[in-house]
Amino acid sequence: MANAAWVFPGQGSQVVGMGADLATVPFAQERFAEAEAVLGWSVLDVVQAADDKVSNTLYTQPCLYVVETILSDLLKAKGHLPTVLAGHSLGEYVALYTAGVFGFGAGLTLVQRRSELMAQASDGMMAALLGFDADELTAKLAATPGVVLANDNNPGQVVISGTPAAVTAVMADVKAKRAVKLNVSGAFHSPLMAEAAATFEQVLEPIAFATAQVPVLSNVDPTPATDGSALKQRLVQQMTGSVRWREITLALPGLGIDTVVEVGPGNVLTGLTKRTCRQLTLANVGNLEQVEGFVG
Repeated sequence: MANAAWVFPGQGSQVVGMGADLATVPFAQERFAEAEAVLGWSVLDVVQAADDKVSNTLYTQPCLYVVETILSDLLKAKGHLPTVLAGHSLGEYVALYTAGVFGFGAGLTLVQRRSELMAQASDGMMAALLGFDADELTAKLAATPGVVLANDNNPGQVVISGTPAAVTAVMADVKAKRAVKLNVSGAFHSPLMAEAAATFEQVLEPIAFATAQVPVLSNVDPTPATDGSALKQRLVQQMTGSVRWREITLALPGLGIDTVVEVGPGNVLTGLTKRTCRQLTLANVGNLEQVEGFVG
């Protein structure tokens, strides 16, 4: 059997209709009902809304968490188990749930509050850069107050985050094949999220984090950990810290990983992995058909 890393995508991977096919499975029906009791609204209704309601941050994060945790549990029910876990931004919550660090309801409560705080952030901007000179970008970020590297996704794709003026200045001065402003409400994964992060730390504080049953590589610290207190502290730092996805990917072969399974809608993370570690076998499990066809 493969030594697999299960990885979970975050905001940006959502699509209208995601997870709707899972509603035919009795376990998933129960989980959707449990989610509605926590959230006060139906995940299935939101993901199937024709107006792309699922792309509103308030709904995106809880919907991704619910769909991805169901997919993860269905894989485990078929006897598949990961060797290590990681999640991109919001996806880290699914990784922690899959590792047994907290229960479904506790995780969903955290995700809902996180989405509310992030949706309220309105004083910043984010942009994706593709095909750039890394040294030039590093120098420009160092010389430009108010902007940071938010997502280090792979050697040729990053996201910067900060004040609109600072982000715009970097976009204008760094040569890149593409520089695209992201349609988000604030400067996520930057110091501008400090107030929201402080509030969220108070939400996190009373939640018990158990020892992980599977090592988790965190966004802010791409080394495997199982200690619940350490994993909680990393989550506290995540809202203002960079997503170090390139480093997570590069660490996998050294941990004996030969396969990366993206559990969730789309193929963003397997696409990033392909550009970073070509020797890894890739698989995607984003719907019921792929769960049933997965051989591990």
